[in-house]
Amino acid sequence: MRTHEHILIVEDDPEIGTLMERHLTSHGWRVSVARSGAEMEQQMATNRIDLVVLDLMLPGEDGLSICHRLRAASAIPIIIVSAKSDDFDRVIGLEVGADDYLAKPFNPRELIARIRALFRRMDLGAAMPSVQARRLSFDGWTLDCVAHTLHSPRGSVVTLTPAELALLQVFCERPGRVLSRDQLVDLTTGVGTSSTGRNIDILVSRLRSKLDPSSSGGQYIRTVRAGGYEFVAEVSAA
Repeated sequence: MRTHEHILIVEDDPEIGTLMERHLTSHGWRVSVARSGAEMEQQMATNRIDLVVLDLMLPGEDGLSICHRLRAASAIPIIIVSAKSDDFDRVIGLEVGADDYLAKPFNPRELIARIRALFRRMDLGAAMPSVQARRLSFDGWTLDCVAHTLHSPRGSVVTLTPAELALLQVFCERPGRVLSRDQLVDLTTGVGTSSTGRNIDILVSRLRSKLDPSSSGGQYIRTVRAGGYEFVAEVSAA
């Protein structure tokens, strides 16, 4: 059982906040609760926080604004929990930087599973040897991992969604390795993936078409039967 990660719940409903705190604490995590964005700032100023569970409907600054601000300042994992369950709200939450989105009401076990998946992704990313640099290059392409931009061999900026950028960075940091769909779900930020292997397939297809429209990008991302995907280009730190 994990006992060292510190999870911050940002939830203004005392009953829901207490319920989540009780369940997360029972699974060995250290848990704090904030009722607003201002209280969240106080908690983060005095504690090391490893993951944020963030409600959207908050007094004062709303959850989407808080999520966008947090993501601009750090890579801390963020799970949005919200009574807004339609696809539009889910997509907006993921696009502003959340790693996952859970609609209320939810089974506490599902929240536990989502949190474990995010921590597992972090552990897997740290355990796997990889090419890690500010810029990664392959076949004339340059991925800026800090500015989150992709430049084509001609020097133009290729527009990618946050989910596409995250997936391409995972591939570029692990060239020549077969990664299963489950590993790719765990290793990506979760932006736009909805934590499913099917969404990984969609993202791979979109990446292929943007990397090489004429050949659907198959020259870079190889499908491995019953295995997953492999990035076959030679990658170097730029």
